[in-house]
Formats: sequence, structure tokens, C-alpha cells
Amino acid sequence: MLSDNDLSATIAVKDLERARKFYEQVLGLKRDSGPQQPTVATLTSGKSRLLLYESKFAGTNQATAATWAVDDVAGTVAALRKNGVKFEHYDNLPGLKVEGDLHVAGAFQVAWLKDPDGNILQIVSQRM
Repeated sequence: MLSDNDLSATIAVKDLERARKFYEQVLGLKRDSGPQQPTVATLTSGKSRLLLYESKFAGTNQATAATWAVDDVAGTVAALRKNGVKFEHYDNLPGLKVEGDLHVAGAFQVAWLKDPDGNILQIVSQRM
């Protein structure tokens, strides 16, 4: 039914301009070429879209809101760290051990960060 249609992530933010700067300047996403609205920002990441919208409920989700699968988690984390990103460390995840800013299980690597509103974002190994 929906498998032939594109999927995008939608994230609530408190301050759209602050969030847009974070996602564009810190994470490197691009502004979508389509029409923009005053209370909504659409960004692109690869072939995917990220919709940011203003909401008083921003940052209240305590689970991962968006995930990027990358070839080089450690390299991506290092580049984002240079942009001022601080990473989350979770010591209670079964099967994963913390190595610096990475959580590792064999060839699998994952890292979590938060946007300015506290939304949890994930970077994960594309290949294992």
C-alpha cells in the first residue's frame, strides 16, 4: 500500500529558525528547493526529506526521532564533533559497549545526538 511512496521524518521544534540553522549549518542538510512556509521548514538529506515545524511539544519525545545510515559512523561523528555537536552516552543498552562517542557491537556502530530542542537523532552503520 505505502511501500512505493517516499517517507519523510517530521520533527517538532520550538524555534524554527534556530532549528533550521542547526540542521543546515551543523548537520549539513540542504534546504528543499520547493516552496517554504513561515512555520515549516523542509530540508533534504540524500533522497529523503526532513520536515521541521514549530510546536510547544518539541523535544518531549524521549526516543529516536530520525536516523541516518552512513558508511563511516566514526568519521561522521568526528566531523560533527568539529561542528560543536555533543553526543549522548547510554550505558544501559544490552549488547552495546561505549567506545568514546560510539556504541559498538562487533561491526555495528551507532551514535546519538540531540538537536537544540532535545530531539534525539541517530547515526548508525549502513553496513554490518
